[in-house]
Amino acid sequence: MARLADYYLVVTYDLDKRAEGEGQGRILQRFPEKDWEDSPFPQGIELFCQPSGWQLVPERQPASFFVAVLTDINSERHYCACFTFWEGLDNPQLQKAAGEVDEADDELTVVQPAKVFAPKSLVLVSRLDHTEVFRNCLGLIYTVHVDGLTVPMETVVGNLLTCVIPIAGGSQPAEQERAASSRTITLGAGDRQVIQTPIDDALPVSGSTVAQLFRQLGIINVLYLFCAALTEHKILFLSSSYQRLTDACRGLLAIMFPLKYSFTYVPILPGKLLEVLSTPTPFIIGVNSFFRSETQELLDVIIADLDGGTVTIPECVHISLLPEPLLQQTQTLLSMILDPELEVADHAFPPLSTQPSALKIQDKEIRGVFLWLFARLFQGYRWCLHIIRIHPEPVIRFHKAAFLGQRSLTEDDFLMKVLDGMAFAGFVSERGPPYRATDLFDDLVANHVERIRQEETCPHKVMNHVKELAEKLFKNENPYPAVAMHKVQRPSENSQNNARSQTPFPMLDEVTVELFIDHAAAKLKTAPPVVKAELMGMVPSGPPLGDTVDRNGNVMANSARRLEVVRNCITYIFENKMLEAKKLMPAVLRALKGRAARVCLTQELNQHVLQNRAVLDDQQFDYIVRMMNCTLQDCSHIDEHGIAAALLPLVTAFCRKMGAGITQFAYSCVQEHMVWATMQFWEAMFYTDVQSHIRALYLETEEGEQHNNHDERDGLGDGREISALELASEQSRLWPTLSKELQTERVQKEESTVFSQAIHYANRMSYLLLPLDTSKNRMLRSTGLVDVESVSNSYVTNSIAGSMAESYDTESGFEDAESSDVANSVVRFINRFVDKVCNESGVTNEHLKALHTMIPDIVQMHIETLDAVHRESKRLPPIQKPKLLRPTLLPGEELVMDGMRVHLIPDGREEAMGLMGGPPLLPAEGAIFLTTYRLIFKGTPNDPLVGEQVVTRSFPIASLTKEKRISVTLPMDQFIQEGLQLRSCTFQLMKIAFDEEVASDLAEIFRKHMHKLRYPQHVQGTFAFTVGQCGKMVVEHKTKDKNQSLKTLSKNLVKSAKRTIGRQYVTRKKYSPPTWENRSSFQSELDEDEISVSEEVDQSSLTLSSTMRSSDRQTMSNVVERACCRDYQRLGLGTLSNSLTRSKNEPFRISTVNRMYTVCRSYPGLLIVPQSIPDTTIQRICRCYRQNRFPVVCWRNPRTKGVLLRSAGLHAKGVVGFFKSPNTPASGPSQADSISLEQEKYLQAIISSMPSYSESSGRNTLSGFTSTHMSTSDSSDKLRQPKIGALMKQVMGAKEEAPGNFSRGALGQRAKVISLSQPKVSGKARNTPRGKWGSIRGSGRLSAYNPDVGTRLAGKESPQPNGGPSEALFLRQQKAYLYIIGDKAQLKGGKQDSFQQWEVVPIEVCDVRQVKNSFKKLMKACVPSSSTSDPNMSFLRCLEESEWMALLHRVLQVSVLVVELLDSGSSVMVSLEDGWDVTTQVVSLVQLLSDPYYRTFDGFRLLVEKEWLSFGHRFSHRGAQTLGSQNSGFTPVFLQFLDCVHQIHLQFPMEFEFSQYYLKFLAYHYVSNRFRTFLLDSDYERIELGVLYEEKGERKSPQVCKSVWDYIDRLNKKTPVFYNYMFSPEDEEVLRPYTFNSNLKVWDFYMEETLSEGPSYDWELRGQPERVAEETLDKADCGGPKSQRHIVWPCYDSLSKVVPDAITKLLQDLQSLEAELGQTSEKWKDTWDKIKAAQRTESKLESKPSFSSSLLMSSNLSHQRRSQGVYLQESGVGSSINLAMDHETSATSTPVAGRPSTSTLYSQFQSTESENRSFEGILYKRGALLKPWKPRWFVLDKTKHQLRYYESRQDKECKGVIELADVESVIPGTPTMGAPKNIEEKAFFDLKTTKRVYNFCAQDSQKAQLWMDSVQSCLSDA
Repeated sequence: MARLADYYLVVTYDLDKRAEGEGQGRILQRFPEKDWEDSPFPQGIELFCQPSGWQLVPERQPASFFVAVLTDINSERHYCACFTFWEGLDNPQLQKAAGEVDEADDELTVVQPAKVFAPKSLVLVSRLDHTEVFRNCLGLIYTVHVDGLTVPMETVVGNLLTCVIPIAGGSQPAEQERAASSRTITLGAGDRQVIQTPIDDALPVSGSTVAQLFRQLGIINVLYLFCAALTEHKILFLSSSYQRLTDACRGLLAIMFPLKYSFTYVPILPGKLLEVLSTPTPFIIGVNSFFRSETQELLDVIIADLDGGTVTIPECVHISLLPEPLLQQTQTLLSMILDPELEVADHAFPPLSTQPSALKIQDKEIRGVFLWLFARLFQGYRWCLHIIRIHPEPVIRFHKAAFLGQRSLTEDDFLMKVLDGMAFAGFVSERGPPYRATDLFDDLVANHVERIRQEETCPHKVMNHVKELAEKLFKNENPYPAVAMHKVQRPSENSQNNARSQTPFPMLDEVTVELFIDHAAAKLKTAPPVVKAELMGMVPSGPPLGDTVDRNGNVMANSARRLEVVRNCITYIFENKMLEAKKLMPAVLRALKGRAARVCLTQELNQHVLQNRAVLDDQQFDYIVRMMNCTLQDCSHIDEHGIAAALLPLVTAFCRKMGAGITQFAYSCVQEHMVWATMQFWEAMFYTDVQSHIRALYLETEEGEQHNNHDERDGLGDGREISALELASEQSRLWPTLSKELQTERVQKEESTVFSQAIHYANRMSYLLLPLDTSKNRMLRSTGLVDVESVSNSYVTNSIAGSMAESYDTESGFEDAESSDVANSVVRFINRFVDKVCNESGVTNEHLKALHTMIPDIVQMHIETLDAVHRESKRLPPIQKPKLLRPTLLPGEELVMDGMRVHLIPDGREEAMGLMGGPPLLPAEGAIFLTTYRLIFKGTPNDPLVGEQVVTRSFPIASLTKEKRISVTLPMDQFIQEGLQLRSCTFQLMKIAFDEEVASDLAEIFRKHMHKLRYPQHVQGTFAFTVGQCGKMVVEHKTKDKNQSLKTLSKNLVKSAKRTIGRQYVTRKKYSPPTWENRSSFQSELDEDEISVSEEVDQSSLTLSSTMRSSDRQTMSNVVERACCRDYQRLGLGTLSNSLTRSKNEPFRISTVNRMYTVCRSYPGLLIVPQSIPDTTIQRICRCYRQNRFPVVCWRNPRTKGVLLRSAGLHAKGVVGFFKSPNTPASGPSQADSISLEQEKYLQAIISSMPSYSESSGRNTLSGFTSTHMSTSDSSDKLRQPKIGALMKQVMGAKEEAPGNFSRGALGQRAKVISLSQPKVSGKARNTPRGKWGSIRGSGRLSAYNPDVGTRLAGKESPQPNGGPSEALFLRQQKAYLYIIGDKAQLKGGKQDSFQQWEVVPIEVCDVRQVKNSFKKLMKACVPSSSTSDPNMSFLRCLEESEWMALLHRVLQVSVLVVELLDSGSSVMVSLEDGWDVTTQVVSLVQLLSDPYYRTFDGFRLLVEKEWLSFGHRFSHRGAQTLGSQNSGFTPVFLQFLDCVHQIHLQFPMEFEFSQYYLKFLAYHYVSNRFRTFLLDSDYERIELGVLYEEKGERKSPQVCKSVWDYIDRLNKKTPVFYNYMFSPEDEEVLRPYTFNSNLKVWDFYMEETLSEGPSYDWELRGQPERVAEETLDKADCGGPKSQRHIVWPCYDSLSKVVPDAITKLLQDLQSLEAELGQTSEKWKDTWDKIKAAQRTESKLESKPSFSSSLLMSSNLSHQRRSQGVYLQESGVGSSINLAMDHETSATSTPVAGRPSTSTLYSQFQSTESENRSFEGILYKRGALLKPWKPRWFVLDKTKHQLRYYESRQDKECKGVIELADVESVIPGTPTMGAPKNIEEKAFFDLKTTKRVYNFCAQDSQKAQLWMDSVQSCLSDA
């Protein structure tokens, strides 16, 4: 029984203590005066009566009522029911004003009402929550006062305070129960109320609050709040109604049952206490919406607005939701309850009424759903309880890991958090004890699990179950619905209204009330106590958790077979059949990934343990340990499946004998796993063991003692055995009946059981935590043992020995200096463990102290035994490891470090791991070698199935881009090893783990050497220079004296440059130029006003030879030999002749102004400039450009004579001058002005040099005024020709859509790709993007004067395919003569005059940083370091994110634009960045596309030498080749260029003389540093080092090539590997590739790998080991028939070698045959040329209409696009392969549409094999009636059994077929009318078929006979 109300008080407004506008409350009266002993009076109630603050109001408010909840220090809840009404009083403000007039009183300005109303509250404080009863009682007191009833107020209050009601109805006989669970009370004012108490007070009472909460917030929102409350987030409710806040909080708590909320719970928080909201702990708090603004800045609080129905979750808060499918099922059920119409909303005939149940019932149904939900979440939880003490109090722990593991929910965030939470800890301690009263939830979890499991998928069945639960819940709250007879008076209407006449609320007579209370108390004492017998009983556990399937159950499908493998392997090991075991090992290690196999392993091993011991020999021990390690490495650190737990006894059982009586146990080899360093694991293990021992203690039967199975699920064997919980329950029941002595005896027994287990565990832990080599401290480093904070399931924190542990460390007698750090940390870890478990399981303090003293000794003793084991284990003979294979080295390559044994570990490329089929080649075991040139791994795969293959992976040391340390656990070994991950820019990745035999300092030395070789101090330290110099890094480079003049030149250059830098001077006198050697000073680049040095001589009249001394001529002739000069002469851009009579009318000349590299250090010595520009001007102009790289000509279009120029971007100061229109008055002549004028003069000179300019005699004014109409009218022919304007807009305007880096713009083009393949479009039509035209002109002038560059160009036709200019003269007026491709960023702010003759095309270029980052991402995409299943990390996604393709698209697009402009007759100047990265790329690509010469071997070499090497692309700097450039990182600008060439090659395979392999070869060697070609940054640097002109006779060793070109030439003579057989160029063909992302392919150079021999680019290393392998194969196979089949593996074999293409194969066969016959084999090129020539003549003879075309040499493909001749995307034709087309069609160049028949495809290859074409040749055939005889090409086909004929031999379309099946006979015929003349008679024969007779005529009688015989034989064969 309990009091209905503890305290009654009246609280009123405190008039004395008023702060500014802020009132306070004070307690007017309180009964009883003194506190009850069992419930002290709660403080601060006044705040809660008016949560928004005490205030006076001008009008009377209606009376209000709400219940606040206060929590006291013992976490008891007190319910304060507040009834508030308003009493009038005279306005205190007015009185004050009358008293004294205060000047500063602002309030006087407001008109004050005379009367104000103050709140007064009647408050009941109770520990019971009966809201309605409180409302009625307080209402009654108020009614008595207002209506002036006759009843004395004291009586009512006295009765109220003395009323006693039962807390809960028990299960008593019916008539008593009625009395007990419903109690009628009266307060003596003629009222009567029935109070119904719940039957079971464990279940919360919710009225209809839960249903209300769902109505206010909706299903999803409440579920969010529910999950947030369970996972301990902060929740704040807002509402303007106080009672609703209380109800909402009460509803939320009700649905959390059976968990109880244990954090701050304040349903109504007064405004004064708002700072409580910033508390760090979780809470559920309600606040009036009046304070909404103050809650805005709370960052981590979830705010639920009840009035608005919203839940706001801050960004930083992540709520873990229920696991699926539970979440979905719960939502479905809730919507079925709250919105039953939803289900039938779509029905044609909905049921008549689907009203939701009444609120009260709905409330219980919702709670039923949540009960059902918790029953599913916690089902089987009792099987994971460990009972560790039974007496005197049960102590119970929950085994979280096992629970999660069996539910396979270890990954589930929500459940993890709930199990770790305080609420669940309370749940375990409350519901854990096995002997107690049970409630609805216990029943549900124990007895309905099966039903829940079966019904969970069928919502309607679940709904029925929920309704049953709801009924029980409703019955619990309303045991007697019939009895509810309430009679309570309410105040009458009139009394409320005429409250003006009201008297204040009276003071009560305290004595009377106290008397009432005392009287009642005395009565209670005398009354017999009501004893409610609580029914205790054993709590049923329910069915155990079945092993639910792993989430990825599919993987375990074939587990039975796997378990068989595991069992067999173990049997083999113990039967000593080691070979068998070895074969099974890889399969076993794979199987052990699955849980079932791991469990099986522990069970199997258990059977081989006798008396806790199993002695093995070395090899058995090794295998067992490997299996254990493999098992453990896949266990998580909390060991949810109990595998580590099951292995724990085994690792101390298996051992091997070593010398000197020492035994090594398995635990010393399995320590490297996280699980051993996890406190939670040890606690769970300890409690499991303690439970089984305590169970054994109480099992009287002896058999119980043999069960040392630690798995807590063992207790079920068909009911024979009692589980520990059942046992404990029985013991608890008997406990009160035992005598004192027996009780203490049992307590002591239990305590000593726990204590002995603790000692046992201290030993076990020291076994697993102390490493074998204690000096290494390995364990602690890898697991961080020292800082592992225990995150455990237990919440007991009163540890005594926090500090004791420290003091005991030092007391131990043993102190060993070097191992003490390991020992100490292990001791500390064990101490913490012991403290924790002993406190929780009630071990006495004496025992605990004893333990702490023991632990250091245990550890120290163990260290000593380990030292002995460690010593012995070093003496063991090492396990036989595979022999190290030596790599073959290049001539001149030397080993820097000999092989170190390592394991090559698989990375993210799947082919080598066997995932794509085939055996796993990796991991492999072998050695890593570091040479002066490469890093080489060579070894054999670990998988025994491919053990004899050799795996090689290598890359040049110079291409290393990233090195990082990794730690690796190998599947076979037990140790975590140090490893390195090395990434190379040749797209190779090596992940290596050093074998344990490699000392760590050796690995460090390896790294240092690697760094030294990767970043030498100077470029002379690279391999290309040191090759063959016996390993010493020789910096001094010896040159022969022949080149003396050159050496002195370079010395003087450097000296004099140093001298000049400091001093500036001006020479205005003329003087003769000094000779190079004794020139004392050079033109300083610093003086701007300097007049150019050689100003006195007119350069044009001087030639080189006249201006230099003879000793230098040799050097200069070298300069002339350089690539540039050869090319300039080829292009007719200028010659170096000795005569002074050079033709003045040549527009360009070769200038020697830079011969000393003073004008521009990164340019070559000879440059092409306009004839009219003197060198002095050049010296001035160059300063406007970055790096002094002024515009020079590098190529001229032979047809239009437009030139291509290159330069760097302008310096900032030059820009404005550059664009100033000449007529703007400048403020005084200045340096900048004159320079900008000279600049313009320079550009004008270039324009003047163009013949088109001189033809049009100056600028035609029309162009300036051309109207837009005029331009557009010309472009009407839209589809036929590509428009430059569109192209231009695309290059510039691609940007307008998306600002930021251009790659986005490029990617944005993707959507526009589709319309590319219109069949009519020739070449490269592009659809114009939407972007605006990005012109840089100011908008100041009229557009009529300034037609867009784009529109102006759009009207221009591109030249006709036949090369003639198309309507050129008229259109030429509309285009600019010179286009300047400039950087958008630089060209801001300039204006351009409309009459100037050049246009600027601003584009965005990719800067070097972008290329660098893009390349890094590309490498990661192509060669990932680890495999991932994350869809966001897939290859294509990574490739897209790298934006590499977008960059290629960008470069190609600009290049194509320039090609179009040049082809249209304009000149183009490319002037981007510093002129050595993007500029070089664009200029080279333009030349490659425009000039077929550059697509040959010589041409391409020349192009690279000229544009990349001579014009100073900074190879060393961009390739980070030396220590100095290390920080700048690797930027593959050249690689990007090669990739662009590769893309063009793919689209035009017949235009290039070199193959794709040639490009890959260059891509590999440009970073490999094997050749000197790509070292250093400019010609100047190469001259300085004496590398540029090496004398022809200088090479000492012929095998060491210094230039990559020489090497390629040599190789090309030997083998056709660089040659493209499809090469058959068009004359003057200009290529226009498609550049969209969809047209670009990933280069296979990035992806391919040959593990059999490493990269194939070092040709000397290819194929040596293979011959040996073949010989051994021959020997082995001599017994059986030898198979001709060869298995080709991806990523292992070199495809080009194993499966060569047909022509290469034939050439190889030819060579080998010649060798066999002893002939001298001729070079492959000669053979090839002969065949080519023969083929041409043959085809001429055979086909009467003469045209040269054959399968290989077709050069008559259309002028459209010669893309492998396969017209797939472009022409819209099927898939006919148009390699040999007839000459008639080549004019129209449209292949016949439609898919050709199979027979044509069949017949299009001329094959010499006898099956296809048994006989073929030319026959004359007589046409049908009146048709003449015609020669046709006939083919007799045995396989198809037909005779086909074609127009000519080349024809693919068969003109007719004679089926041989229809042929009746072949007979000699006679010539008929119109037969060919002069052919003998016997050449005629007839073929008679069932349908008609064919007349034929062969060339002579023999041929005719042959034909007849052949046909006859076909017929007879059939």
